[in-house]
Amino acid sequence: MFEYAPAPESRAIVDIAPDYGLFIDGEFTPAGSDGGVFKTVNPASEEVLAEVAAAGPADVDRAVAAARRAYPSWSALPGAERAKYLFRIARIIQERARELAVLESLDNGKPIRESRDVDLPLVAAHFFYYAGWADKLAYAGFGPDPRPLGVAGQVIPWNFPLLMLAWKVAPALACGNTVVLKPAETTPLSALFFADICRQAGLPPGVVNILTGAGDTGRLLVEHPDVNKVAFTGSTEVGRQIAASVAGTGKRLTLELGGKAANIVFDDAPIDQAVDGIVNGIFFNQGHVCCAGSRLLVQESIADVLLDALKRRMTTLRVGDPLDKNTDIGAINSAVQLDRIRALSDIGSREGAQRWSPPCELPDRGFWFAPTIFTGVTQAHRIAREEIFGPVLSVLTFRTPDEAIEKANNTPYGLSAGIWTEKGSRILAVADKLRAGVVWANTFNKFDPASPFGGYKESGYGREGGRHGLEAYLA
Repeated sequence: MFEYAPAPESRAIVDIAPDYGLFIDGEFTPAGSDGGVFKTVNPASEEVLAEVAAAGPADVDRAVAAARRAYPSWSALPGAERAKYLFRIARIIQERARELAVLESLDNGKPIRESRDVDLPLVAAHFFYYAGWADKLAYAGFGPDPRPLGVAGQVIPWNFPLLMLAWKVAPALACGNTVVLKPAETTPLSALFFADICRQAGLPPGVVNILTGAGDTGRLLVEHPDVNKVAFTGSTEVGRQIAASVAGTGKRLTLELGGKAANIVFDDAPIDQAVDGIVNGIFFNQGHVCCAGSRLLVQESIADVLLDALKRRMTTLRVGDPLDKNTDIGAINSAVQLDRIRALSDIGSREGAQRWSPPCELPDRGFWFAPTIFTGVTQAHRIAREEIFGPVLSVLTFRTPDEAIEKANNTPYGLSAGIWTEKGSRILAVADKLRAGVVWANTFNKFDPASPFGGYKESGYGREGGRHGLEAYLA
């Protein structure tokens, strides 16, 4: 393994204020008397980054009212005029990409290489893509005169804060809706910086509103009677609660929930390519990915060879400072999530699976977990059935394609899957039988704004991205 000298990205490009308010009607404002404040921390060091307002019931009312006031004029704008704002936002994101990437790594814990080279380019690309659709909605296949829904209440997770914001805000605005968005409690800063971008782009007041806070704030937004559309990305448990709360209200609902994806490697797969795909599938973003390839299904005849190559590759992974450009695996997002990863990993060991991690020196402060694989896993193990949402891979074996398909589909989730083989006919035959919303072939975790994303079963319903992503915001 090469020894790399530290190559830290400078924090100086980001000016984080000591405290932040709510973004309502085009202005930052403190929380009302029924709100509060909370601290957001850097998970790599446990350093407090800022104090952030927590929206209460009155604040949610103010934000929804602002979005409602802005809706008539925003929805009445010609699509080409709305597109100008989206193009402007996309260009400003590109101009401020380095600043936003550093901010995302500080607040989330992900490596700067990922926030800089994956997240930010995709964020800008989504705004560019939906800007292009804004004046072409009549040709999207949803009727000759599709209309916006009204006010969209959007709740996003902490694993890809700015990217999930782009997935939701861009199509909503392109279709003529106004937005009230709640970022995750542990990663509010990039959404608040996006609010500043909206002002910089001259977006009319009230078109985008940002409410920070914990789960109660999200619940108040979802249940607000003047919200027409709810979009949520997060856990299946919370998704069930949201589905129950909006049932019978007439609100449109999109849910993108958990996953337990199978990454299937057949005996004719190129081993080195597959190993890199496995590593990317489970260790990208510390495994904090709803579509992570957390179950490796490998054909018995190559299991030993592939696992030896995988372990060799894992010994080269560098865990540490998210702002170091050499880092492969950053910090776990929060102490709560670290406790869950540790608990499920300990259960895997107690249930008889064999645990292995490469030699790995973890920092003394912050929230860290070494990349881990479990072998000897059966479908009865909890680590093969429950979403861990961390850098933990469960390895199972199969003998025939039918057995691989049966094991891959033996899960309550259905978000994604991967297939590794040299045979195109096998890719098509197996993919057709996998009950997953996205199936990657000889790659993993590849995203494009023109491609729809979403799941089946307990992974939610509705699609985000592509032409399909417009449908959720049109009547």
